[in-house]
Amino acid sequence: MPDLTTDTQKVSTDTGFLSAIAQKQRGVGIELRGVSKVYPGQDAPAVEDFSMQIDPGELIMFVGPSGCGKTTTMKMINRIIEPTGGSIRIDGTDILSMNPNQLRRHIGYVIQQIGLFPHLTIAENIGVVPRLLGWSKAKTAERVDELLQTVQLDPGQFAKRYPKQLSGGQQQRAGVARALAADPSVMLMDEPFGATDPITREKLQAEFLRLQADIGKTIIFVTHDFDEAIKLGDRIAVLSDRSHIEQFDTPAHILANPANEYVASFIGHGAALKRLALIPVSEAQLRPASDGAPQIDLDVSLRDALDLLMVTGAPVVNVVDADGRVRGSIDSAGISAVLTDAPGAAAEGVH
Repeated sequence: MPDLTTDTQKVSTDTGFLSAIAQKQRGVGIELRGVSKVYPGQDAPAVEDFSMQIDPGELIMFVGPSGCGKTTTMKMINRIIEPTGGSIRIDGTDILSMNPNQLRRHIGYVIQQIGLFPHLTIAENIGVVPRLLGWSKAKTAERVDELLQTVQLDPGQFAKRYPKQLSGGQQQRAGVARALAADPSVMLMDEPFGATDPITREKLQAEFLRLQADIGKTIIFVTHDFDEAIKLGDRIAVLSDRSHIEQFDTPAHILANPANEYVASFIGHGAALKRLALIPVSEAQLRPASDGAPQIDLDVSLRDALDLLMVTGAPVVNVVDADGRVRGSIDSAGISAVLTDAPGAAAEGVH
């Protein structure tokens, strides 16, 4: 006869943990220790001895070539793929002993293909997980409206539409809203903007950064685009075959000090310009203001300041604060000095 006491205790433990993380509106810590995945019939593991500590509210980017194991590693966190070995802890609890279906309902998941159900309206798509969790119709409807507004889709215009009636970018926003429906502490994102055109992708990235600044979730984001990783990530894990971590650090430190040639190959040309995009003008030593010079905001990046210098041909640009007061000016030498004097350090904490 099955041990019903043990089963009941396990369900109670799962429910208690999931209830606890469901009540945490902001991110929680994740720890992967010695995680591996070996597929039957394969001589080499797809993922081998992967270990990583992720702090609450961090946005971690997994970057690597196709087939290196980055998506497999991410999918083991919500157990879409079951690990062969190692441990995965969310908020201190080992998830490998839990019911995987219950676990997935408390982890947001966004994929490149979006995965909206074509026969359901956008509102119904977003409400899928809340309904599975037993939310009332009123609470679910309120959450759907709130999320549509959050991702800048007017509920009155989009709630009753079907996925095919939305553009690719709008569908992607609806996919993000669905992943946030149950207010998960953890979100997994598998190249969510990869199928969109460059202009739409840039807009989605900007909206996503704005959203993350408000919600503070713990996010693991898989991408093959290193520039996207630099723009979005608090830290970047550059992965090679079998999800081996070649370097795990802030974007600024990786750009300034790539660990090896493999990492340098991902950075490509223009590392200095990429670093400038991470550093606000406020980090530079300003000169006295110059009458009639073009103006730029204090909180934009040094890359933007350099662009304005190149486009206008002016020797300097004046820097103005949020109140419109001129705080000084900067020239190309001042921009170069930031890179020379503080390699990587100036962008600490920018994201």
